Amino acid sequence: MASSRKSKPSPKAASQVATKAAKRIGLALSGGLDSVVLLDTVCKAVQANSSKESTELWVFHIHHGLQKPADQWLEFCEKLAKKYPVHFDFRLLHFADQSQGNIEALARAERYDALTDLCVEHGIEDLLLAHHQNDQAETVLLQLLRGSGVAGLSGMPLNRSKLKADQSITLWRPLLNQSRAELEAYAKEHKLKWVEDPSNQNTRYRRNAIRKEIIPKLEKIQPGAVANLARSADLLAQSQVLLDRLAGQDGKNILLGNDLKLAPLLVLAKSDKSAANNLLRYWLKLNGLAMPSQERLESWWKDLMAVKMDSSLEWQHDGVSIYLWRGVLQVANRKTGQWVFQAIPVRSKLLGLPADWIAEVQAQGFVEERQRQGAEKIQIKANTPRKSLKNLFQESGTPPWERQTPLLYIKGQLVAVAGVGVSYPHLVSAGKRVLPVWLE
Repeated sequence: MASSRKSKPSPKAASQVATKAAKRIGLALSGGLDSVVLLDTVCKAVQANSSKESTELWVFHIHHGLQKPADQWLEFCEKLAKKYPVHFDFRLLHFADQSQGNIEALARAERYDALTDLCVEHGIEDLLLAHHQNDQAETVLLQLLRGSGVAGLSGMPLNRSKLKADQSITLWRPLLNQSRAELEAYAKEHKLKWVEDPSNQNTRYRRNAIRKEIIPKLEKIQPGAVANLARSADLLAQSQVLLDRLAGQDGKNILLGNDLKLAPLLVLAKSDKSAANNLLRYWLKLNGLAMPSQERLESWWKDLMAVKMDSSLEWQHDGVSIYLWRGVLQVANRKTGQWVFQAIPVRSKLLGLPADWIAEVQAQGFVEERQRQGAEKIQIKANTPRKSLKNLFQESGTPPWERQTPLLYIKGQLVAVAGVGVSYPHLVSAGKRVLPVWLE
């Protein structure tokens, strides 16, 4: 976000996003200083927009339940939203066991999922987040302490796209070039009120320790340290763009869609290990996975150098499985979704299940999703025998890890298999029909 005076954030960047979105945008509101300033500037930008098309603003709050005053924060955000011409919605998150793992990281990931779910629900393609320059500086220092490479040190991008339920949602950070001091000055001048999270004072968390102890000392040693760290992140982000471009060139004969061919990858590694590392990281990025540590990367190379071309192996990384199968590295798809029944036009020649029958069995509770147990059989073509799923998967060359696919049962009978087909004896060619489809 640009500013006409250093102490006054201007709604210019927010206005650009609002104009791009044209009709509807979302904004994440925690109730803290940064998101309250963002809400105020965006609303001013929307009101000042001279476009004929009005912009509809939706404000989203995520209730983590991790702090005692979380209920009060929700109430504060709801009341604040009523002061502006916006719509308001929220989500409650529940964490059964707060003692396991990094609860802060888990809460952050769940927050993004909840926000994008709200965007899908309300048909929003652009979501505004209130991260500012100090957040960027903290992120760079955290990544530096973790030993991250160029991608990690690039910090948070001004915008990035996220795919959710086949809908592309762009996350925007219009305050990324504004310091917290500038936001405070703006909030005080416009008499804005916000809430403070007491956990932000706890220096047991690394980010808080950097914010409270490290950055103030850096500013004393080098005035403007926060802005300089953020600028370094931007320069590194530009370098990462070039590294990605190089990986695309190196991977012309190695990348196979979202997969990697092992043989040419090993050839590249023998001649230029740095280029091979860059390509491997680029491949992970294409699959939406986190960057591995240097130790993990070296462990993978040892496995790849030792494995035979006709053998298979499996790695666990960033919550998914990575497989080597038939000389190709592949990331296993996350099988999350649901069965839906899509209507078929009456004049269509496409076969389907009788719509009245489906409505009846749904009302009776006879439709259920099951996981594969073994020995299941299904007939998916006319004039063919029933075949086991094992044989069907082998015939189609389906990788072993994708064979644990969702099954649709109606009245105890196997009617459809995701990625395979629908039971032919249950299909009809006339009347109102529906087709079972597995949507991830």
